Amino acid sequence: MSTPGALMAAETAEQPQVWRRLRAESGPDGASGLHRAAGQIRSRAPRFVALVARGTSDHAALYAKYLVEIRLGLPAGLVSPSTMTAYGARPDLRDVLVLAVSQSGGSPDLLRTVQVAGAQGALTVAVTNDAASPLASAAHAHVDVLAGPERAVAATKTYTAQMLTLHRLLDAVGGGDGASSDPLPDLGDAVLARDGEVAVLAQRYRFAQRMITTGRGYSYPTAREAALKLMETAYVSAQAFSGADLQHGPLALIEPQVPVLAIVSEGAGGEAMAPVLASLAERDADVLRIGSPGPGLGIELPGGVDDELSPLLEILPLQQLARHVALDRGADPDAPRGLHKITATL
Repeated sequence: MSTPGALMAAETAEQPQVWRRLRAESGPDGASGLHRAAGQIRSRAPRFVALVARGTSDHAALYAKYLVEIRLGLPAGLVSPSTMTAYGARPDLRDVLVLAVSQSGGSPDLLRTVQVAGAQGALTVAVTNDAASPLASAAHAHVDVLAGPERAVAATKTYTAQMLTLHRLLDAVGGGDGASSDPLPDLGDAVLARDGEVAVLAQRYRFAQRMITTGRGYSYPTAREAALKLMETAYVSAQAFSGADLQHGPLALIEPQVPVLAIVSEGAGGEAMAPVLASLAERDADVLRIGSPGPGLGIELPGGVDDELSPLLEILPLQQLARHVALDRGADPDAPRGLHKITATL
């Protein structure tokens, strides 16, 4: 019998090496197919980008939405697959890029959405961890995230591989060479080396029944992914909010007994969290700050990282935290109850 959490721990630790592999295979002759896909996107010059995904991949897609709107200056949105599956909608998708993000590339609703999108005039690009998957075959172009087999149910390395792949893909579409992400693997190794520090912090949340995660801008997908990891591995009722949304009705949820994980980058998103942090302090909230240094309890991450790349480092200690909280509560994060690695939805 394997040690509980061993798979998740190993796959979490493997991420910087996956990032190095992606860096090496993203060129014109690279195995990822990224360069070819970027060329097809440039040649079509889409006016809108629609992203489709489920679960953890949905958070990678949300991250890409920020990149598309900020870096490429194009409007972007997340697709509701049910409009094309359950409701049979057939929208006019000419001049639209549909980016489908999936770990397995096997979910029926994503496959059907890509098939319909292609028939309706869209350029379709699949970003998956399986070049032989149905989704990869259905799309006009495929980009392999090259994460290798992931055996733990909770996605870790496939998530950051998706984010880095999407960053490098969209950077290439915009004429970049991806060099800005080159320092990430070494920084990731340094962050992951502090697993013992995270294990100590995790003991604070052993008996937590509810938790709040929050961030703004590029860090908002991190907040959503952290909440999902806590729910699926440690069975904590975790809710994720944009810092801006938290300032509205959900602020009423905040009390000292409900821990808050606040992701605060060095960039514009982190600066926009200042009033959120002030509101939390007024309510004596139990806040763990992840990212830039600040008052109170925190996990400080390396500085000098581009705002758009900080999510790849921010999620690492949160993956570790979810694993340790799960183990402290007697759960096995490698095999959450009632869940399977591939979830088929339509």
